[in-house]
Amino acid sequence: GFFLEPTVFMGLDQDCRTNQEEIFGPVVTIQGFDTHGEAVDRANATPYGLACSIWTRDLERAHRMAARIEAGMTWVNAWMLRDLRTPFGGMKHSGVGREGGEEALRFFTETRSVTIAHPG
Repeated sequence: GFFLEPTVFMGLDQDCRTNQEEIFGPVVTIQGFDTHGEAVDRANATPYGLACSIWTRDLERAHRMAARIEAGMTWVNAWMLRDLRTPFGGMKHSGVGREGGEEALRFFTETRSVTIAHPG
């Protein structure tokens, strides 16, 4: 009961729960696309944005797509490679803030302002 075989979903509608929710497990959904713009639109058509991976030989295309996809972490030709000095976290409804790197200072601190008027 504690093990789930890796699962691949293909050919499901964009509004299917597997394409709209974050699934934390060995699950992948595969959707086709005709243009790179359509791929970006599909990736962004969800309330979540934790992470994505872009697989291409064209690094210029990878940069263009990474700039448009609403995800907190983007890997190009890789998945889950992480330098602990870089921020970790999602966009939209995926998590709160960032952990790791200098971004962690903002997440784990509370900024305050104190003003003191000197007499005289």
